[in-house]
Amino acid sequence: MTWRWVISSSWIAVSWTTANLHAATVSGQVEITNSLERTVQKHKDYSGVVFWLDAVDRSAVPALAPKTVKVVQLDKHFLPHVVAIPVGGTVELPNEDPFWHNAFSNFSGEPFDIGLYAPGTSRSHTFKHAGIVRVFCNIHSTMSAIIAVTPTPYYVVTPEAGSFGIPNVPPGEYDLRIFYERALPANLKFLWRRITVPEAGLALPLISISETGYAPAPHLDKHGKPYAPASGLYGGTLQ
Repeated sequence: MTWRWVISSSWIAVSWTTANLHAATVSGQVEITNSLERTVQKHKDYSGVVFWLDAVDRSAVPALAPKTVKVVQLDKHFLPHVVAIPVGGTVELPNEDPFWHNAFSNFSGEPFDIGLYAPGTSRSHTFKHAGIVRVFCNIHSTMSAIIAVTPTPYYVVTPEAGSFGIPNVPPGEYDLRIFYERALPANLKFLWRRITVPEAGLALPLISISETGYAPAPHLDKHGKPYAPASGLYGGTLQ
């Protein structure tokens, strides 16, 4: 009985190691064109693009491990502005400002509202559905964030330089998906493609995302009404 268990354990360890040895990296570079944003025009800030890989053979996708990421509320901003997590992941939203905050979403993706909470405290939400979640604060109309909830463990958010790598991808066929906040859905869908990842990995050609046609749309508060002016404990000026 003991002898069989040792053999079984060894086989599992070897199989796990072999699978990891065969995992590859999908890498690439993104650029943003036709942007009106100063950070993009002057500093070539190509951050905030989300890439993920949907396996064509869904049976080959491993169970999604829970993951927690932090989005800090500071200086009336959500930082970082864009994060990605797998389905079942949790986003913590600590309030590091000296005034009250809120976080909610009533757009497509997964609606939620974690209520109003005080400086120095934190709230969180666990996401059960894949989609793009647009997050706002019910007090400060200029605050926004993007949470990309992916149905796969193979995803990445680009840094400022725009270079990216998705590690530990088993060889196989995948649908490459892309999201960028200031690009029209049709422009992004045009860039989606099916790729084959070999054991040696895959370097994608330059991916160029245009902001042509994008116009920021104002949003209402969580009650569907225009924002009221924030002041006092809620506006950030403590008297």
